Amino acid sequence: TPMLTRVLIAATEKHQPPKAGPIRPKLRYAHQGGSNPPLVIVHGTAVTGIADSYKRYLESAFRKAFELEGTPLRVQFKQGLNPFAGRTPAPKTEAEEKAAHRKRRRSRKTYGKKY
Repeated sequence: TPMLTRVLIAATEKHQPPKAGPIRPKLRYAHQGGSNPPLVIVHGTAVTGIADSYKRYLESAFRKAFELEGTPLRVQFKQGLNPFAGRTPAPKTEAEEKAAHRKRRRSRKTYGKKY
C-alpha cells in the first residue's frame, strides 16, 4: 500500500486530475485489490467524473514504477460515502431566530437615510 500510494502521489503532483464539473477530484491513497490481473484501487473524493485519459495516465505511471510491461493492469476508483447526506439541519429556537432577524436588519444598507 505505501509504495502504490507514493507512486499515486508522485503522478498526481506531476499532473493533477482534470476538473469534473465544479470540483477537482482528490486522490487520497491506493492499494492492491487483486493479483491476476493486477488491480489497483484508488480511493478519493469526486472520482466518478475522472476521465478515461487520466485513468490511462495512472495505469502507465503504475506500469513504469513496477515494471509491468505486457501485463494487463486495471485501475479502479472508489469514493467514500458522504456522512452528511440526508441530514436535515436542527430547527432553530425562538431566541436564535430573533437574533438572526436582528442581525439581518442591522446589516441592511441604509443609503440616503439619516439617523
